[in-house]
Amino acid sequence: MLRISRLTDYATVILASLAGGSLASAAEIAERTHIGLPTVSKLLKELQHAGLVLSVRGARGGYQLALPAASINAAQIIDAVEGPVALTECAGGAGNCGIESTCLVSNGWQRISRAIRRALADVSLEELVRRDAALGAPDVLRINAQSRAPARG
Repeated sequence: MLRISRLTDYATVILASLAGGSLASAAEIAERTHIGLPTVSKLLKELQHAGLVLSVRGARGGYQLALPAASINAAQIIDAVEGPVALTECAGGAGNCGIESTCLVSNGWQRISRAIRRALADVSLEELVRRDAALGAPDVLRINAQSRAPARG
């Protein structure tokens, strides 16, 4: 089963609570999200390290999104908490698997991992927060075509 961790889920809820634009302390975020303060504090540090939130010091300080909600995507949130999306060891990069040189399925899993990452990157925090519009199904034909394209980089 593919599933994000509870901490990634909480990080998304925390970011959604900041999508309104105003500064909020860790305690205020914990109160409005019903997530424990130690967990909120830990996740805010990870999100700040990833460049998704900014910390403003002082009596009127707090946390705010570092980017507009439309510029933060689900892949970035997962990366901030769990690390890069990779379904298998080989999908995380060369040299991560002991049978890499003889494996017959690594290319397929790498294609699937890239397609999933692109689908996650196509969904913004703004879309996750929006209550008036359901997320559409990913454009499977476009994702499939992109997964066959040679990797850049």
